[in-house]
Amino acid sequence: MTTEPAPLLVDDPADFASRLAAAEDWTSAALEAQQEGSWVLTATERQILADVMTATNPLHGGHLPPYDDESPYVRLGRIANWAGVLRLAARAGGWELRPVVDREPSSLTRPMGMADLLSGIYALAEQGERWQQLMLETIADRNAASRDQPSGQRQDLNQALAEREPRFANNLAAAECFFTGPGSLEDLSLFFY
Repeated sequence: MTTEPAPLLVDDPADFASRLAAAEDWTSAALEAQQEGSWVLTATERQILADVMTATNPLHGGHLPPYDDESPYVRLGRIANWAGVLRLAARAGGWELRPVVDREPSSLTRPMGMADLLSGIYALAEQGERWQQLMLETIADRNAASRDQPSGQRQDLNQALAEREPRFANNLAAAECFFTGPGSLEDLSLFFY
């Protein structure tokens, strides 16, 4: 007997809220540690941070988030790219990305450092990869369903994603605001002296 696999739950509102909160908390704690002087970036950390910022250039033309007028492919790609770049940055610096969701930065028993900053950002960037997986599954389902429908009645991808995950559009907009726009990670290098 064959059973249908359970639908992938990648946008659990509680999971997203926890990821966003962790990303904000850990990034803020890292910035605070650097600005207070308890964490002084090394030359290697500065170069890796500069490389991360270059590799994650959002190419949004100066428009503020959310980017509702753009394709979900582009919007999700901006966020998911962070995950891969952060993994590469961690490898380049010899740091380990650690789970930070549901952990307070104050729980650290050592000084804050680059691994913590990257781990905090990764908490939300990884969500972009999950959303890409959701999008690919949604496209596959939509394509399969369109075979049985008259031509021209294919459901819009944004509508199909909203049906699967009702909070998807709001969560995506919140993630975009974390990564791009004034005072976001797009300005991260400006916060480090």
